Amino acid sequence: MSETAPQPKSVPRRAISRPIFERTFSINSEQAIRVIRNSYHRLMVSLYAIDVILRIIGREETVDEIEGIVSQMIAECAEQLQQEKLRLEKLKADNGITETPTYTHPREFVAKIASPQIAQFVELIRLLDQLMIVMDTLWLCQVISNKHCIEARYQWQQRLQRLANKIVTMEKHAHQAAYEQGHGEELRIARETEGLTDEPEAISANAAEF
Repeated sequence: MSETAPQPKSVPRRAISRPIFERTFSINSEQAIRVIRNSYHRLMVSLYAIDVILRIIGREETVDEIEGIVSQMIAECAEQLQQEKLRLEKLKADNGITETPTYTHPREFVAKIASPQIAQFVELIRLLDQLMIVMDTLWLCQVISNKHCIEARYQWQQRLQRLANKIVTMEKHAHQAAYEQGHGEELRIARETEGLTDEPEAISANAAEF
């Protein structure tokens, strides 16, 4: 019986060493916690993958364009959050309210900042949390109604989740375009090297426990 020739061992690719900030925050409101649980991990992977994918196929100008669009969308959302927070803080001051509630189940959020856009979105989550605290204060002090508070909480939470979904969709389109241009194998290798899954759809929105 002939012996089978030994198969060459595959050499694992060396992961690229990239800069990262790791920051820990306390998140109080249920709405901000839900944004992290439902959208944060998938969004962070998408922002990271956009940079990896488009630079592989030599489209530096497209990377710059997408990063600009993402930054603008996040900045516009942050401005809206900030304006509403200032409005509610004035309402709080006008009613002579100085108390701030504590929360029964705050969570520790460890954010890994691997790009400026990730840093922007993390600050957006923190701003949402701050807005919810002011809103909850006004509700507990009977300045705003229960119905209004429930609706506003949901709307602001959904605004951030819709924004995250738009960015994820941008990554999927970039991924598909790269495959159509014949860069499928390059993408597979790059995603494997970077610790990303092979396909965007394979990443669960709840992959990170929070």
